[in-house]
Amino acid sequence: MDESIKVMIVDDHALFRRGLQMVLESEPDIDVVAEASDGHEAIEKAENFTPDVVLMDVRMPKRSGIEATRAIKSTAPSTKILMLTISDEEADLYEAIKAGASGYLLKEISIDEVSDAVRSVHSGQSLISPSMASKLLTEFAAMVKRKDERASVPGPRLTDRELEVLKLVAKGMNNRDIGSELFISENTVKNHVRNILEKLHLHSRMEAVVYAVREKLLDIK
Repeated sequence: MDESIKVMIVDDHALFRRGLQMVLESEPDIDVVAEASDGHEAIEKAENFTPDVVLMDVRMPKRSGIEATRAIKSTAPSTKILMLTISDEEADLYEAIKAGASGYLLKEISIDEVSDAVRSVHSGQSLISPSMASKLLTEFAAMVKRKDERASVPGPRLTDRELEVLKLVAKGMNNRDIGSELFISENTVKNHVRNILEKLHLHSRMEAVVYAVREKLLDIK
């Protein structure tokens, strides 16, 4: 059997941390190795406990979750960070992804879903709450209306298939579901995602989506 996934919980509400800890520790493949109540403490404990996955709140005293994410990713790039927050602000989503977060989930999800989210992020998937993904798509749609008002700026050229894949990534779909939607293998999807990241000089599929929004690479029909 594979080693347990080491998790650190970072949230300024002790009751929420305790609830998460109880749920996660009931899973045979997950081990909660540390918890922290603010971003500063999270950075220190990440160095000491080297967790595989960090569940990180966004708004916290002393140092924010986004600042902590940036610091942890700079010293331990392989650590996966999953934002778990009440903030549905697009700015927080963008900043979290730029800082290196692998996922952004709202606390409206069932606490029982957190275990699966930890496993998904640990295995390399990216996660966005559906309501946040829809905000990205709304932004895509608004860009279509604005595209005639702007001068075209040359950027990395994505193929039609890569654009299709990127749009489905933006909807929060995983590689398997994207493959089913486009009638291609999961491995082919992985190759497309890798090519997209290489062309855009980015490090994660979520960064690619945000980059596409900001650089207006996507025209949603």
